[in-house]
Amino acid sequence: MAKTKTTFFCQNCGAQYGKWQGQCNSCKEWNTIAEEVIQKAEKVSWKSSENASKRVAKPQRISEISTQAEARLNTKNNELNRVLGGGLVPGSLTLLGGEPGIGKSTLMLQIALQLPYKTLYVSGEESAQQIKMRAERIQPISENCFILTETKTQNIFRNIEEIEPDIVVIDSIQTLHTDHIESTAGSISQIRETTAELIKFAKETATPVILIGHITKDGNIAGPKILEHMVDTVLQFEGDRNHIYRILRANKNRFGSTNELGIYEMQGSGLREVSNPSEILISKNDEDLSGTAISATLEGMRPLMIEIQALVSSAVYGTPQRSATGYNAKRLNMILAVLEKRAGFKLGAKDVFLNVTGGITVDDPAIDLAVVAAVLSSNIDIAIDKRLCFAAEVGLAGEVRPVTRVEQRIMEAEKLGFTSIVISKYCKIPKNNFHINIIKVAKVHDVVHHLFG
Repeated sequence: MAKTKTTFFCQNCGAQYGKWQGQCNSCKEWNTIAEEVIQKAEKVSWKSSENASKRVAKPQRISEISTQAEARLNTKNNELNRVLGGGLVPGSLTLLGGEPGIGKSTLMLQIALQLPYKTLYVSGEESAQQIKMRAERIQPISENCFILTETKTQNIFRNIEEIEPDIVVIDSIQTLHTDHIESTAGSISQIRETTAELIKFAKETATPVILIGHITKDGNIAGPKILEHMVDTVLQFEGDRNHIYRILRANKNRFGSTNELGIYEMQGSGLREVSNPSEILISKNDEDLSGTAISATLEGMRPLMIEIQALVSSAVYGTPQRSATGYNAKRLNMILAVLEKRAGFKLGAKDVFLNVTGGITVDDPAIDLAVVAAVLSSNIDIAIDKRLCFAAEVGLAGEVRPVTRVEQRIMEAEKLGFTSIVISKYCKIPKNNFHINIIKVAKVHDVVHHLFG
């Protein structure tokens, strides 16, 4: 056996050093460099080297490379399929990260139980009895789902050879370890080595592998940054544990768009797919309340109708407060300045609180006009018609600017029963027969005149 070699890794960013030092040169953190032992030996991971393919890759002309689309595996979960770009690609590695207790394991177990394919669910954190108890609660037991409680990759691959699953789920990558590296599970070198072994297995057998990953207190995937570079898809499961709604986003996707969004509702029987997000983002009150406005926004290719709530009141302590939840606070200050300068509303001595309902964060500038409407409605205490919605950006000169894919927003508003939508005068709308009243405005003054006379 070859001589062992000692090296030093930064536990924060994964930078490697030949000797110990107090501060990491890469991330500038102190006391994060730890010693790890690397065994310089012949690595034998998935199967053995004599069984591995001896074929050497040769260069091909780009015109001769086949561009046939990969046949994807349907996960039987429409929200996950949308975020992945249509389903799981054979041989792909998908990394799912999120806060503790957010529902990562529940989502993956639920999918493993409803898949028609043979699925191996490997858990290094829970016993088989714990997984069975949760499975009985969330989904009817499936004959295609196999549970394995193991953390050593060599034993996992031995079971994979016997079962030959169509999909492998690893919960979680931070609990795995391999005999080829002499360090503890969860260390930089162990995460990197076990992921490399799983990548080799996935690519050689065309088996999709889903990894569940822990995250740090900053919200990043725990372990080296190279982990996110190695995998094909990085999914982020977001949401407040105190709210019942969860949002699934793709931070990286080699096989599809990163703009798509999946929404789930956490229930006692597992995660329910929310096919119509507007049902959770618009409150169902019969009373006419001031300070609320509906905006037509887009998340990726998906149109959403969201409710903006604003509260404007006199500043008690002299210095007015500006608070925004789910919306950029600096942009709120900009819009308030526009209203004061261009529309003549004296808001400098008022407290302004803004909230995007549903617990989501929106970056789409198309909600600017709804923010303006909600703030003005609260300021003069006059309610806005519930059947009216907004989709436009507000500029510093007080002009109402057009937004992208406005016809998609109009169609969504019409489908959900809105009678009118306010957009920019400069939007280019195709000549479709919309059955909704389209109100075109050029300046904030026009909006104020239309809403409040």
